[in-house]
Formats: sequence, structure tokens, C-alpha cells
Amino acid sequence: MKIQNPFNNLDQGLKKLNSASKKAFNLLNRDNRVKSVLILAVGVAAASFTTKTIMEKVSVKSSSITWIGKKVTGKHMGTIDLKEGHFEMDGENITGGEFVIDMTSITCTDLEGDSKGQLEGHLKSDDFFGVENFPTAKLVITKAVKDGNSYTVTGHLTIKETTEPVTFELEKAGDNFTTTLTIDRSKYNVRYGSGSFFDNLGDKTIYDDFTLDINLSI
Repeated sequence: MKIQNPFNNLDQGLKKLNSASKKAFNLLNRDNRVKSVLILAVGVAAASFTTKTIMEKVSVKSSSITWIGKKVTGKHMGTIDLKEGHFEMDGENITGGEFVIDMTSITCTDLEGDSKGQLEGHLKSDDFFGVENFPTAKLVITKAVKDGNSYTVTGHLTIKETTEPVTFELEKAGDNFTTTLTIDRSKYNVRYGSGSFFDNLGDKTIYDDFTLDINLSI
């Protein structure tokens, strides 16, 4: 009578267990490799969509703003200072920006002497921009669509605590940005001499629209 070695069954069981363990280990490694590939792919995709927005501060000394206001009998012009400002840039694309204008700096350049002082004082008074209570105005860029060296810019302009949407074309040449911004003062509660609010002004009428020729240098 042949006696079966009891250790044979144990050995076979251990071999089966070892084989099953190897399969499980291989499956686990495969899953981990798949997970690693997926994580890497997600990371690459996320990196490709990550923007590198930087703030480009505008040089106040190298920038300029010239205003022109017209009336029935003629026009006046002058300057106004930029207090501070910056663009938010992603490469050559403008993604935002904010500019603060010093309303107390309004000057008239086409008059001299008492006439110059009187007009400047009148523009700073409550009849116009009330600079004692509203010393600054602000332009905030919310969107800019690039086309070559030009941008179609949309944003919000705040004067005397009244905010209105604005759209304008901005041109870029090197480190300089230029635009002409036409503003309807009647929308900002600047009423003096406005035919939109007063009748029978005749030749004393001052037109609502005034322009700002803006040159910004970064």
C-alpha cells in the first residue's frame, strides 16, 4: 500500500497561492501604471490651460492724457494726470487692467492768465467734476479682444461715483498703448451748460461729448 506524502498537497496549495498572488500583484501594478498615466495626462492638460497673467504697471511720468471739450462757440483743451494704472497681460493678450485718473490735476492749455485760472476752477467745481468730493475717476478693463496690434476693449468708467460701460479701440506700438475715448458727460451727472438738461441755452450750450486722447507707456 502506497502512502501519499501529506506535504504534496501542501506544496501544491502553496504553488497555487503563489501563482494567485503574482497575478494579483501584476494586476495591482497594472492599475497603478494606468493611474499614473492618467494623473500625468491630467497634469499636462491642466498645465496647457494655465495662464501666466502678469501685471504691467504703467509709467505715470511717461504717460499722458489730453482732453478736448467743445461748445457752440468753440472749444477748449488741456491735460489731466494719470495717478496710477496697470494692465493685466497674458503674453500679448490683455486680460484686465485698472487706471486711476487724478481729477484735481485738470489744466487748460489753450488759455492764459485769469481766463485759464477761471476755466480750471470752474471745471473743478461742482458745476462740472466736483473734485473736492470726487478727486479721482477710474477705468476698469474687463475684456479685450486682440486683432493684430489693436484691441477692442470693454470695461467700466467711473466719474463722480457713477459707473457706465465703455468700449473703445486700443492701439499697441512697442511699449505704448494709445486710444481716443469719447465720453458723454451727461451720463455722469455733469450737467452744466448741457442741452440734455437745460433749454434755451443758445450759444452758451456746451456739448455733452468730450474726448480723452490717451497715451500709456509701460
